[in-house]
Amino acid sequence: MSDKPLTNTHIVMWRYYALLAILCLVVLTLMGRAVHLHIFEQSFLSHQGDVRSIRLERLDAHRGTISDRYGEPLAISAAVETIYANPTQVKLGDEEYAQLAAALGVNKRWLKRRLESNRDKQFVYLKRKAAPHEAQQALQLGFSGIYSRREYKRFYPAGEVASHIVGFSNIDEKGQEGIELAYDEWLTGREGKHRVLKNRAGQVIKDLGVVELAQSGNDISLSIDMRLQYLAYRELKAAVDIHRARAGSVVVLDIETGEVLAMVNQPSYNPNNRSNLNVSHLRNRAITDLFEPGSTMKLVTLASALESEKYALNSSVETSPGFLRLGGRSIRDHRDYGRLSLLEVIAKSSNVGTSKLALDLGPEALWDSFYALGLGQGTGIGFPGENIGQLPNPFNMQPVELAAMSYGYGLSTTALQLAQAYMVLGNGGLKPSLSLIKKESKEPVERVLPESVSNELLKAMRATVEKGGTGTRAQVPLYSVGGKTGTVHTVGRDGYNAEEYKALFAGVAPINDPKIATVVVIDAPAGAEYYGGEVAAPIFSRVVDGAMRILSVEPDKFSQLMHVNKVESSLAGGRG
Repeated sequence: MSDKPLTNTHIVMWRYYALLAILCLVVLTLMGRAVHLHIFEQSFLSHQGDVRSIRLERLDAHRGTISDRYGEPLAISAAVETIYANPTQVKLGDEEYAQLAAALGVNKRWLKRRLESNRDKQFVYLKRKAAPHEAQQALQLGFSGIYSRREYKRFYPAGEVASHIVGFSNIDEKGQEGIELAYDEWLTGREGKHRVLKNRAGQVIKDLGVVELAQSGNDISLSIDMRLQYLAYRELKAAVDIHRARAGSVVVLDIETGEVLAMVNQPSYNPNNRSNLNVSHLRNRAITDLFEPGSTMKLVTLASALESEKYALNSSVETSPGFLRLGGRSIRDHRDYGRLSLLEVIAKSSNVGTSKLALDLGPEALWDSFYALGLGQGTGIGFPGENIGQLPNPFNMQPVELAAMSYGYGLSTTALQLAQAYMVLGNGGLKPSLSLIKKESKEPVERVLPESVSNELLKAMRATVEKGGTGTRAQVPLYSVGGKTGTVHTVGRDGYNAEEYKALFAGVAPINDPKIATVVVIDAPAGAEYYGGEVAAPIFSRVVDGAMRILSVEPDKFSQLMHVNKVESSLAGGRG
């Protein structure tokens, strides 16, 4: 054994070989790890890489379109851009904040506060549903952390004219009112997905294709005819303004099919701009607001009397001395009409005559007639917030209550229910189901009145608008029409308001072959005129006149006039 001490050369060589061995071991370890990862964990690593760079992004679905019966769009979804940010990536100076705020059309202080207060978040909206050019301006600035994505925004081309029917959806395109709410599930599509490749900054480098296609929502074709809708809205708005009324409604029904051709209300609202919306204006008053229908119900009482076969139109009722005392209360006419035929009872709107008919018929018979025409029950139209109204209980009804019911007091209805009742009266006693959706085929129709009774009621309606009746201002120049006026006190917290009225008119046209049933309700007219025959009847006249032309209904008065002219010409020629 050598006792020679280690020299510096030996120490250096020892260190060299030790370091070389360590390096070889590290290289072999790395190579082994690489082989292991490449062979045994390739799929796992590939997946982890994709997770960090490939994303599944949502594809918004197009909400279904709402249109009128002829395809006129009433609610459509247009492509827009939503601008959002990843605050952890945003690094902007004051000047850059000003540029971005100007591009987005927002306040600089608000924008800076929104981004600064959300520094710990990776997503925050900057502007929802912006116009595409706004998004382009913002993105062209090239600021990191600012992105956009495609969404859809709802637009309503008819604005306030159809707002109470169509309703509206919120910013996420979820129905909130009207058809948008009632058929939300049907209109809502199913979102899709597409795969994108992103860099570390979260920017999309490449679209790798669609994984699942977005499915658009279903379209809806309403029964509304926008030509009639615009006409009715124009006339109602003008009348409410002229008479300084609180509110009003007009409903037009297709008598044969039960489809709603027009339904308008005042006041209304613009669904495209709800920034200063009055919540009370959202109500579709024609369906939600209840009122006592007044003298418009006298035709229903007449229907019950005729159906009993105890009376005919030429049967007479004594109305003298112009009032009737029941249970300590007086039921009065405008004057003492004396003995009236049933036709005259309707034409002159005699409360006494109608009450005597009801007292003779009894409460159950009268209640059955009211209920058969759809009063006191839902219309089945499926509209959110519909009111069903109320009929008094016939089994404990006092005589004065029965008399009041006969001329439209003590019960409540909506404008739509009243229109439905007159639809039946003018349709030979047939009662088609009401619908706000366009009907594609004929449906079974229920008969609730004999056709002979319906024909007699049409005569009574005609008498109301002819000379001596209460509704002469409902006449239409070239068309024969018929209906019934109504004037009722409004109801407040303390009962009837003696100084406020609702003016009503309900009728059908043309009277010889009815095509439409129309109801006009004017709430609290503040002018000198407040009777149904003065306020509501002229609106009925103008709406029906325009509707007949729009629907291409042949003028029956014109035909009669031509016939008279031909006869006179023939006689004149004979004398010559």
